[in-house]
Order: sequence, then structure tokens, then C-alpha cells
Amino acid sequence: MRIHRLQISGFGPFAGTEEIDFDRLSAHGLFLLNGPTGAGKTSVLDAVCFALYGSVPGPRQDGKRLRSDHADPAQEPAVTCEFSAQGRRFEVTRSPAWDKPSARGKNGFTTQQAKTLLRERVGGTWTDKSARNDEAGAEILALLGMDREQFTRVVMLPQGDFAAFLRSKATDRLELLQKLFGTERFESVEQELSRQAQAAKEEVSHLAGRLELLAAQAEAEAARLSLDGSSAPSPENATARLGWLEEAVAARGEELMAQAGRAEAASTECRNAVEAETLRADRRRKLDSAAARKLAVEQGAQLLDDHLLRLARHRKAEVLQGQLRNVAASAAKARSAATAVESAFTLLSLAAGEDPELAELELHLAAGPAADAASPAAGAATELGRLRSLLAVVEARLPDEDRLQALRKRHSSLLRRHGELAADLEQAGKRAKELTDERSRLQDGLQNLEHHAATAALRRKEAAAAEELLDVVRRHGSAVAARDLVKVRHDECRDRQLEAKRRWLDLREQRLANAAAELAAKLVHGEQCPVCGSPDHPAPAAGSSGGPELAQEEEEARLVHEAAEAAFALVARELGEASQLVAVLAGQGGDTAEDEALSAAEGARRAAADADGAVRELEAVRLRLGKLETAAAAALESRTGTEGELARTAASLADVSEQSSALDQALAGLRGTHRSLAHRLRALETAVTVLNKAVEAQAHLDRMEAQAAEALDQLELALPAAGFTSAGEAREQLLDADEAASLEARVRAAQDEEARVAELFASEDVLLALEEKSAGYELDQVRLDALRETAAEALQDARDADLAAGLAARCLASLRGIRAEYEDLAGSARQPAERARMLGGLADAAAGRGENNYRMSLNSYVLAARLEQVAVAASERLVAMSDGRYLLQHTDAKAARGAKSGLGLEVVDQWTGFRRDTSTLSGGESFMASLSLALGLADVVQQEAGGVEIETLFVDEGFGSLDEQSLEQVMDALEGLRDGGRVVGLVSHVAEMKQRISAQLQVLKGRNGSTLRISDGADAPV
Repeated sequence: MRIHRLQISGFGPFAGTEEIDFDRLSAHGLFLLNGPTGAGKTSVLDAVCFALYGSVPGPRQDGKRLRSDHADPAQEPAVTCEFSAQGRRFEVTRSPAWDKPSARGKNGFTTQQAKTLLRERVGGTWTDKSARNDEAGAEILALLGMDREQFTRVVMLPQGDFAAFLRSKATDRLELLQKLFGTERFESVEQELSRQAQAAKEEVSHLAGRLELLAAQAEAEAARLSLDGSSAPSPENATARLGWLEEAVAARGEELMAQAGRAEAASTECRNAVEAETLRADRRRKLDSAAARKLAVEQGAQLLDDHLLRLARHRKAEVLQGQLRNVAASAAKARSAATAVESAFTLLSLAAGEDPELAELELHLAAGPAADAASPAAGAATELGRLRSLLAVVEARLPDEDRLQALRKRHSSLLRRHGELAADLEQAGKRAKELTDERSRLQDGLQNLEHHAATAALRRKEAAAAEELLDVVRRHGSAVAARDLVKVRHDECRDRQLEAKRRWLDLREQRLANAAAELAAKLVHGEQCPVCGSPDHPAPAAGSSGGPELAQEEEEARLVHEAAEAAFALVARELGEASQLVAVLAGQGGDTAEDEALSAAEGARRAAADADGAVRELEAVRLRLGKLETAAAAALESRTGTEGELARTAASLADVSEQSSALDQALAGLRGTHRSLAHRLRALETAVTVLNKAVEAQAHLDRMEAQAAEALDQLELALPAAGFTSAGEAREQLLDADEAASLEARVRAAQDEEARVAELFASEDVLLALEEKSAGYELDQVRLDALRETAAEALQDARDADLAAGLAARCLASLRGIRAEYEDLAGSARQPAERARMLGGLADAAAGRGENNYRMSLNSYVLAARLEQVAVAASERLVAMSDGRYLLQHTDAKAARGAKSGLGLEVVDQWTGFRRDTSTLSGGESFMASLSLALGLADVVQQEAGGVEIETLFVDEGFGSLDEQSLEQVMDALEGLRDGGRVVGLVSHVAEMKQRISAQLQVLKGRNGSTLRISDGADAPV
């Protein structure tokens, strides 16, 4: 992976946009990243990491603080990194979440979410790959073959971390190596072994619990029988104990079975005695009941004969019951039909007086049906047929009337349209004349308007020149006023400068005049005079008051004079600039009177406005003329069309009028006195309905009277055969259905009771009871109760004995099942126990417990192999850096106090042949060892990552602890890293490195944020 370009905006300490051309730095192979403390050297590395992974290393991962505090509040923080990997070129741009100023947001800010854009350069063109944070991160992870932790350990080598790694304990090294080499799968194996061991242990415990539960169940089963346990085996010997319990329960069960047999025999004997006595008592009660029922039957014999005679007379009359009902029903129907005929004829008579259709018919209605039964309405059937024929004709012509209505509506519509077209034709003529007049009027003034509009460009230029002159005049006036103000300040500053100079010169002259007294004041008795060299001072000069104070005043006056002179120079320069501006503006016409310039500008503006108005008016007139031409053509076309449509409408109107008149005359005869055929149709339907009801009522009456006469004849013929002389006599002998059923039920009940009594006296029990009564047997309830009580006690004893025997049998069966299950379970528990012991030992060994003397877990064992590879790779560089003296070597020596072992490091001193701990190295030696360790670890991790090429490396700090020779050796080793096109960036403050490395990426710190620049012989800011 090689970095080509990095652009930083509003990120970390960089307020603006900084761009780093890594291809330019790559040309030198080795470059230096330097700058003052806090300038942002580490922030450059953070920007690379953030662009690739969306976060920064270590404790700086709080994304909300990635935005620069120096940046403009509205500037979006962003980092863009262009890099190549696996032969492809990519560009990733990331922006962290930040608060954007917003008038609508909470507290004046709106949170902007983090954004990502990944692009690939294909065929010379950038193509978007993904705009989602997770997708872009997954794509970059697949390209680089390293996660963020590996990247920061392999590409950005933090010396402080590896110095700590060099001296750290095995547990701390374990954490870092595990992150770099991704050995979590071996920890998963440890956890899976531990889980399986625990599961096997729980399975064995579960089986043991089940065995204990079976033994307890056996004890509980046997406890119900109260066995003698004096000779029983101990409960600890569960197998023998179960066998003894089974034998003891079997013996106890045999004893209880014998007791149950004896109790059952005694109970049977008592039960038989009770049953015999109970049977004799039941037979005696049956005999008494049968005698009482026989007496009752003998007393009800006469009543039964009366009931039988009444039922016989009812059955003879019942034969004629259907004919009697038929005669009554036929008479009722005839009366109802006569009433219906009377009502129908009354309604027909009333309707004939109101309905002209019925009034015109030849019905010759009689006074009523009783007046002439043979012909209630002469000719009604004939007139009904004629009305139905007329009804069919009217109904068939209904569509013609609908067509007549449609013709009348079309006639009205055509008449209205004819008027509208005539009005439109008149309006079209008026519109054409108006358009012609307006076009003539516009064309008359078109030439003058074109001439006026042609001067618009010239008038605008004149207006702009006048406005510019007015602006110059006003600026000239402002410049003159400003110059005058500066001139006043200039005069004041000149006065202050002259006064300050005068005061300074006066004080200087006064101090020079008092110089002898000042020197005399410094003379010390016995010391040489600074002027003559004599130690004697016979007559020191005396001066005025002041002395050192006067010198101080002179110095203060000099400073005031210099400040006043500097201020005067500034004002003089300002006055010169103001005078120059006034002269320039006067040369541009600024000394023109403002009123004159204002008047000229207003006149030019009006002229330009008039010309612009003429241009707009000309455009409007031309546009209007075009519209008028179009409107005139449209009006002419519309008028022609209207004339044609008017002629067609007049022809259609005449045709519709003729058709409507002919159809109206044809339908007038069918309408009669009604408004329409529909009204005539409804009237005919009503007349047909009324007349039809009268005819049907008369026919129904004729049928009902014939049926009544026939039913009466049949009844008269059937009466003698049934033994009756009249219909009234037959009706008197008939009974109601309920009464007849009740009488039959009483007869049947009496006959059934007589038969049952006869059966009772023929039964075996009653005959046996008669014999026992003859023998002198009588009921004795006291004797029977005593026998029942004795039988109940014997039955309870038998049940108790049987229950005890059944309990013993069930207990024996349960014990046999428990013993068999116990033996099976005990046999199947041996294999899980062996497996649990095996898995427990394996899990302890993998976790560094048990017989693992080194207390080295499986994960530590794998990482120890990786650490051994790292030590070999690091030693190749440490030998070069230490002039062949030191090697790094992995050691698996046991740690003290039972601590975990296997991840130790020691230094081999090849000059002495001794090995020592890494903590004994000096500062410079420790730096070289940790740098070698970091580079070796980078090589091994790169190999573990699938051979990913790392073409850009950063080494962070630590060079200040080296002497000149060691620094030379370290630099030689680092320069060897760039073999094969690799680029190495060193982060350092060491001055000698600044002199040795010409290609530098410099971070410049300022109050408003940091900036970047590349120096490679020809300084150029980034």
C-alpha cells in the first residue's frame, strides 16, 4: 500500500485546507516530519488513519473533537487520501460528524452526520465505488488486508508503545500480539474445551443425582411396609441395599396375600346371609303390594265398562267427521266468494263512474249478483279482451312518443344555437373592424418610436459616464475632507514632535552641564578616579540637584521624542497618500461642482430612461402588431366557420320541425283525452285490473257454490250407514281430540293394570312369598340390620387386607423396576465419567492450568511462536544498529510465583556472550531495540496479512536518545527500509536529522491554526 496524496480541511489543528504530495516526498525515499510541539505532527498521521478507517488511534477516537477549533464555523471538516493497493488506485474522502451553524437548529446548530466517499481511478477517470461508511470501510479493509490496530502497529510505528512492549509483562504482550495476529480463534478453542469439560462434568453430576434419586425412591417405597431393617445392608452399598429391599418386600407380600384370602372368605359368608334375608323381605313386600293393587282393579271394573261404551259411539261418529268438515268448509268458502263478488262489483261500479275508459264500455251492470246470478255483468269478459288489445297497441307506440320528445328537444336546441350563431357572426364583424383600426393606429407611430429607441445605447453610455463623474466628484470631496483631517493631525503631531525634541535636548544639555557633579557623586574614598586615576579626591565638583534622576528624565524624554517622531512619520506618510488621492481624483474631473455633476447625471438618467422606455414600447408595439395579425386571421377564419355552421343549423331546424309535426299528428288519436301515451297506458292498466277482478270473483263464486252442493249430497248418503239419522246427531257424539285421548288413556291404563296384577300373582317371587307366609314367616328389620352390620365389618376387613397385599405387590414391582434402572444407569455413567476426566484435563492444559507447568495457554503458545519470528526479524536490524553487539531472543523460561510464561524477551550481548533482561538496556539501546522490534513486528504482521506490500511507513519520535554513532547506524538501517521503492517518514525534533534529511514535511504552528509545507531543496508551501 502506497500513499500518494493527502488533503486535510478543518481537521485537528489545521484550520484551512492543506494538501501533502506524498509522491514528491516518495522521490527521496526517506523524509522527515518535523515541527514544534503541539503543531500537529501526530495529527497528520491521525488524518491518514481517519481517512482509511474512519477513526484515529488511541484515546483520540472521540470523533466530535476531530474538527479544528480554529476553522470557520461553517467549514466542513474533511480528509481525502489517495492511495494505491493491489495494483489499483483509490481515493477516499471522509468527514466526521460536526455541528453546522443553522438558524433553525437547536442552540443555533444542526448536527451533520459522518460521510464517506470511496472512488477508484479506472481508465484515467474517477468512478464512485461507495458512499456508505460501512461499505467503504469493508472495501478498504479487504484492499489493505489489515484492520486499524494492525495498520497503526505496522505502518505507523509508535516508538513509545514498543518501548513499553519491550519491557512489559507477558500478559501485556499477550494483549498486543493478539490484536496484531488475530489469534482469537485459539481463545475460542480454549473456551470451547472449557465449555465441553463443564458440560461433561455437569452430565456426570446429573447421572449421580439420578442414581441418588433412584436409591431414595426405593427407600421411600419400602418404608410403607414397615420392614425390619436390623439385618439390612448399609445405604452406602446401594446395590446390595436394593437387593435386600426387594427380597424383604417379596416375603412381606406373601404374608399379606394369605391374610387377604382369609378375610375375603369370612366376608363372603356374611354377605350370603344378608342376601338371603334381604330376598325373603323383598318377596314379602312384593306380595303385599300385589294384593293391594288387585283390590283396586276389582273396584274400578264398572267405570271401565262405561268408558268403553262412550268410546264406541265416538268412533262411529268419527267416521263421518271428514265429510262434516268438508260440508262446513265448502259453505264457508261459498259465503266468502259471494262477499268478494259483491265487493268487486261495487268497486267496478264506482270505477265506471270515475274512469272514462270503463264508462265507455258496454257493461250493463245489474244491481248486484243476487239480482241475476247467471249473468252478473253482461259483456264484461268481451270488454276485458278489447281493453287488453288496446293496452298492447298503446304500449307498443310508447317509443314513438319518446322519439317525439327527443325531436322537440333537438328543435329547441337548434333554435337556440341558431340565435347564438347569428349573434357570434355579428360580434365577429365588430371584432375584425376593431383589430383593423388598432393595427392602423400602431403602424402610424412606429417610425418615430424606432428612431427614438435607436439612441438607447448612446443614452445609457452617457448616463454611466455622468454617474461615474458624480461618483468621482463625491469621492474627491470625501478625499479632500479626509486630507484636511489628516493635515490637522499632521500639524498636531509635528507640534508634539518638536516639543518632545526640545524637551529632550534641554534635558540633555542640562545633564551634560552637570556631568562633573554626576561623576563626583560616584567617587568612593580610596578608589581610583575613573577620569584621572588618583585615589585621592580633594575637591569633588558640586552640581545642582538631580544627579541620576536627571539622566533618567533625559532617557524618558528621548523615548518620548522617538515615539513622537515615529507617529509624525506615520501621519506624514498618511498625509502624502491622502494628497495623492485628491490629485488623482481631481485629474479625473473630481474638482467639478457637485451640483453641476448631479444635474448632468439626473438629465442623463432621464434621457437613458426615456430611451429604454422607447425600446420597451417598441418591443411591445411589435409584439402587439404580430398578435393583431394573428388575431385578424383567426377572426376571419372564425367568421367563415360561423357562417357555414349557421346555414347547416337552419337546414337541420326545418327538417326536425317537419318530423315533429308529422309524428305528433299520428299519436294524437291514441292519446285521447290524456296528456301523453304514458298517462293513457296507466289508465288502461287500471281499468283492466278492476274489470279483471270482477270477472275472476264471479267465476270463483260459481266454483265454490258447486263444491258446497256436492259435499252436502255426499254427507246425506253416508249418514244411514253410520247409524245416524241426521248430521246434528252425528256431531253430538263426537268428542274433542283431548277428551277422546284422555278417555282412551284411562281405559288403557285400567286394562294394563289388570294384566300386570294377574302377572304378579303368577310370578315366582309372589308364589314363594305365599308359601313362606303359609309357613309362618314374618319380617324382622332388627335381625336384618344386625346381619348387614356384621357383613360390612367383614367386607372392610377384606378390603384392608387386599389393599395391604396390593400395596406390597406394587412396591415389589416398583423396586424391581428401580433396581433394573439403577443397574443400567450405573453402567452407562462410567463412560461419561471417563470423558469428563479427559475433557477436564485437556481444558486445564489449554488454559494453562493443571499439569501445564509453564502455565501457558493455547493462545499464548501460538503467540509465543509469532513472538519468536518477530525476535528473529528484529535481530536482523538490531545487529546493524548496535554494530553487531545485540540480538533479541524469545525465551519460554518459567515465570516466578506461578505467573504465566512463554512470552518472554531477552537481549543477547554478543560481545560478552551473556543474556540479560531487556529492562537493563540504556536509553539509546532501548530505543534501538524497540525500533528493531517494531520493524520486525511490521514485517511479520505483513506476512501474516497475506503478503500485503507496505510501501509507506512512519516512525514516530525517539531519536533524541541516540549518540552520534548510534544515530548514524539507525539512519543506515532506516535508509535500508526504502529498498524496493519503500517510503519511510520519520517524526522527530532532532536537529541533526533535519540536517541529514533534505526532504521534509514541516508543520508550522500559528495563532490561527497550523499549516504544512514541503521542503526538498526548493521550499514550497503545501
